[in-house]
Amino acid sequence: MKNLLTILIVLFVFLGCSRPSKNESTTIAIQPFVGFPKNLTDTIKQAIEDYYHFNTTIYKEITIPKEFYTTIKSPRYRADSIISFLKLNKADSINHIIGLTTSDISVTKYDNNGKIKTPASKYQDWGVFGLGYRPGASCIISTYRIKHPNQQKYIDRIKKITLHELGHNLGLPHCKNEQCFMRDAAETIKTVDQVELNLCDKCFSKI
Repeated sequence: MKNLLTILIVLFVFLGCSRPSKNESTTIAIQPFVGFPKNLTDTIKQAIEDYYHFNTTIYKEITIPKEFYTTIKSPRYRADSIISFLKLNKADSINHIIGLTTSDISVTKYDNNGKIKTPASKYQDWGVFGLGYRPGASCIISTYRIKHPNQQKYIDRIKKITLHELGHNLGLPHCKNEQCFMRDAAETIKTVDQVELNLCDKCFSKI
């Protein structure tokens, strides 16, 4: 009886730490843009399947439309334009689509009054790690600003940012929990490094 009780406790702890999806019928498409490493695409696919348990498929790589290119501050692509493009070209059978690029991407940051944050010269075209609307059908991830000489840290950053942006698509807002990967990066990669590769219980209960 004592051995049986020990086994049950171990199983409870193990199952309690897993994060199975509440909707395994959800289908995710990954759209790599030209130049994105295949091994990283496969890593992201595995991370989505392992964490959210969503059906995930990888599309053939395509080129980012040249009209999304900007040189307002430096050579970049507008993240908001990319995710609008992905949404418009998403198959009806796909719930969410994730774009992957090695190029720098940017957005315009606004304050709570809907005006460009000050100084406007800084925030009119602000470089980001990724972007996903809440809720939404598409998001974009860039590796341009997250590289690190430690390969494992680099991979962890990619996973956290991907699951974060997909979380926005699923309806999750930024979280105040300092360990939750839905925490706002607050304009620094250090925040991404500090969070866990996990949702807090409160965020998980919302998906």
